[in-house]
Amino acid sequence: MINLQNVSFSYNNEKVLSNISLHIDKGEFTAIIGSNGAGKSTLCRIMNGLLKPSSGTVTVNGMDTRTTKSSILARHIGFLFQNPDRQICKNTVGEEIRFSLDIAFTDKSMIEKRLFETLSLFDFDADSNPFHLSRGERQQVALASIIAAEPEILILDEPTTGLDYVECMKIMSIIKKLNDKGITVIMVCHDMEIVLDFAQRILVLAEGRLIADGETREIFKMEEILRQASLLPPQIARLAARFGFDDVFYVDEMTDIVLKRIKNRRKRTG
Repeated sequence: MINLQNVSFSYNNEKVLSNISLHIDKGEFTAIIGSNGAGKSTLCRIMNGLLKPSSGTVTVNGMDTRTTKSSILARHIGFLFQNPDRQICKNTVGEEIRFSLDIAFTDKSMIEKRLFETLSLFDFDADSNPFHLSRGERQQVALASIIAAEPEILILDEPTTGLDYVECMKIMSIIKKLNDKGITVIMVCHDMEIVLDFAQRILVLAEGRLIADGETREIFKMEEILRQASLLPPQIARLAARFGFDDVFYVDEMTDIVLKRIKNRRKRTG
């Protein structure tokens, strides 16, 4: 699906990414985490062809991003910017979604069908002005315009930034359903609870280097790796560690352990 071999990228003679190699298969849900300036957004733009590597190769479905037009890559990859105002360009929500549909499809009936389905999915008013909406709502409009075109790959740069809890869960539940249908999701995220709840795999960046790549729970148990990336594990995991509980990430997991210990103690004291 997406393959990077020995990829480096420099900007104004400053190296932003260093010798990164990885492969992402179809249907994966992968999170990219790291501190500010680690190179997360740059890696996303390298993956979708907006940026070309200074060295190394990037392929998407076998297409080399150096030699393949961005317009062709865009048929396969939907990209959500961190700031929705960099993405929205039309005066109504309906026009914004239709804009991406007109690029992706030629069948007018298909366009109308996908427009109606997308508006219904997000509960949008087609005639509303996106620039009069809240930031969270604009983020939803930007996401809707991307998924309406049914890309094979979704690359999301901080999709929940600026959203309240309800907005966040709405967007993440939609993304999860798309992933369940086989769409590949790559997400930059600063919220470790969201990463834990939704991502199957984590890529950890620090100072432009890929320092870890693995299953989500396993990465969150790597204290030294998280320290190098200036990150903390999810809150429940930190609390559990203080009580000496290993491999605990959710409240119900901690509750089960506590109840078992109470039960065993009662048996011993009889």
